[in-house]
Amino acid sequence: MSASAATLTTSNATDRTYRNLRIYNVVMGFFHLAMATLMFAVSNSFSLPITTSYLSFQKGAVPPIFPVNATIGDVRIGPMVALFLLLSAIAHFIIASPLYYSTYVKNLKKNTNYLRWIEYALSSSVMIVVIAMLVGMYDLSSLILIFTLNATMNLFGLMMELHNQTTEKTNWTAFIFGCIAGIVPWIVIALYFAGAVGQYASSIPSFVYGILASIFIFFNVFAINMFLQYKKVGPWKDYLFGERVYILLSLVAKTLLAWQIFSGTLRPM
Repeated sequence: MSASAATLTTSNATDRTYRNLRIYNVVMGFFHLAMATLMFAVSNSFSLPITTSYLSFQKGAVPPIFPVNATIGDVRIGPMVALFLLLSAIAHFIIASPLYYSTYVKNLKKNTNYLRWIEYALSSSVMIVVIAMLVGMYDLSSLILIFTLNATMNLFGLMMELHNQTTEKTNWTAFIFGCIAGIVPWIVIALYFAGAVGQYASSIPSFVYGILASIFIFFNVFAINMFLQYKKVGPWKDYLFGERVYILLSLVAKTLLAWQIFSGTLRPM
């Protein structure tokens, strides 16, 4: 382990500490699973369209080539909310399982948790897609791009932890690139939202404002948690403290988004 990594330590952790983390993951897994089940079971059929655009040619038209927009289907929001909760539940249960737990502990001792970043790359990207759709982004290609950018942000988090296992001094390159990748979806969402406000300010539900403000803050708090870990501020000198914060933040952010969406659009009539 490098000199830099050695100061971000888990060396004082005991077997009991890791067992408690295992229990913590199981408990959080059941919380996520219970909410996912509830969202799937009680949400109404509220859906939003998925659109695409392509160039069409018509002989004699002026101009002969012109864009065409088409709706290719509708997506129910309730199952999408259930999905990002379910993905978190699955990750927590895998971590606590006999097949993976020893790997989890081994990685924590190296100041990393690969599965966390993989799960975030999937679940938080579904979250950002749902938020984008709620502010009017329905284009399939745009949704794929915003999903991928958000996933890339989280994979840069994995790279940050992987890279700094071998550095003498903390290298912030992956962190900076991750912040760049992560802010772009929010800029795009803000542009869509600003356009909607300009046209229909009085008719935009208040829950949409709440979602944008609260989830934007929580997405940034994840980055702050990593920053504090690598700056070794107070209790963040212990990597396992940051791990517990990640787990709690994940639950709170997903719970907040799920129930805000439910209260605004998914409640049974």
